[in-house]
This record gives sequence, C-alpha cells and structure tokens, in this order.
Amino acid sequence: MFGRGKQDKVNETRRILVVEDEPLIAFDTEHLLSEAGYEVVATVDNAAEALRLIAAGGIDLVTADVNLRGEGSGIDIARAAREAGLAVLFVSGQCPVEAQSLAHGCLAKPHSPRDLLAAIAAVAVVRAGGKPSRVPRGLTLYGG
Repeated sequence: MFGRGKQDKVNETRRILVVEDEPLIAFDTEHLLSEAGYEVVATVDNAAEALRLIAAGGIDLVTADVNLRGEGSGIDIARAAREAGLAVLFVSGQCPVEAQSLAHGCLAKPHSPRDLLAAIAAVAVVRAGGKPSRVPRGLTLYGG
C-alpha cells in the first residue's frame, strides 16, 4: 500500500507463532499474547511443526526457544523464518552466536510478561526501521 508509515508497519506485527517446548511457559505465553490482542497462530514444541507452519504463511513474528526437544532447533526455525521474510525473536536462556544474523532480537529467560510484550513491540519497531523508546531488561536487539 502506498504511503504507509513506520507506525503502519509496526502495527502489522499481529500474528505470532510461539515455539516453546516447556508446556507451562508455552501456555503462559499463548495466554499473555492473546490477552494483549495478538493472534497466536499456533503454539508448537518442535521444529518440524514450526517449519510446516512457516511454510504455510500467515505469520508476522516467530518467537522461538533455541533448545527444543527432538530433531531441529530454534536456529533451524529462525533460518526458515528469515528466508520467509518474518520477524524472529529468540526467547531463550542462552542466545546463540548465530542470533545476530538470524533474529531481530533475543530475550533472555527468565523474563516477566511485561518484558516479553515490550520485546515484541521493540522488534516490530526495529523491523519497521525505527528505534524503540523502551528496550526491556534482558533483550538484545539486532539490526534486523
């Protein structure tokens, strides 16, 4: 659409894929995002299902833990998401060295619900070419 500004691009980050293999964290994240007005496309605990959903489209942002059960990892998911033009936020206890080239940011675990929401907002601003007014504790942003 012609003439859209940065704020329009920021507001486009609505549909989120959550990739988390810890059931309680996954449940809490899905609930938090839904309550905050995001559409959680799916919450999955493995790379194969995440890759299938990324290929199907309809996602704006992927939040992914790095270490997952089974084959594949958050690194594989981030590569596929970046190739599909999606925003990527690692949410992990340990941000990988590759994070800078694969993700828009990395939020360290443990984090507060408020910090997760602020991290998603910051990633949206960076992706739109702006500079976030607030960067939550534990978030490292990359150029995007």
